[in-house]
Amino acid sequence: MSEKVLVVDDDPGIVRLMERFLQREGYEVITATNGLQALKTAKNEQLELIILDLMLPGVDGFEVCHRLRSEPNTSGVPIVMVSGKAEEKDREAAAEAGADAYLLKSADPSELHQQVKEILSRKSEDSEVS
Repeated sequence: MSEKVLVVDDDPGIVRLMERFLQREGYEVITATNGLQALKTAKNEQLELIILDLMLPGVDGFEVCHRLRSEPNTSGVPIVMVSGKAEEKDREAAAEAGADAYLLKSADPSELHQQVKEILSRKSEDSEVS
């Protein structure tokens, strides 16, 4: 069974791009277009990873990340925060909210794939140790 990844972004073009790329790499992709939908989806699915946009309508990515970390069934799911904002304060805020990584949306898709592989590999190693 392929690893299930939730992609959360309000830009349909970004969602399609990430979805196609991740599916080509063998991941099962579920999508959400806003923070509330992301929270509901994460609660109802067994996810291996969440790729979360920072700027979302309604509930922003920081708040979604914080809420996911506070829920027992989603607290251990790795989160990659993506944004067009390159400021250090945003990276720090993402880390404080509980994100495992922070990537710029302009990043090369291979960089996203590398981050996904590294995070899932670490998660797999952590679960083997437990």
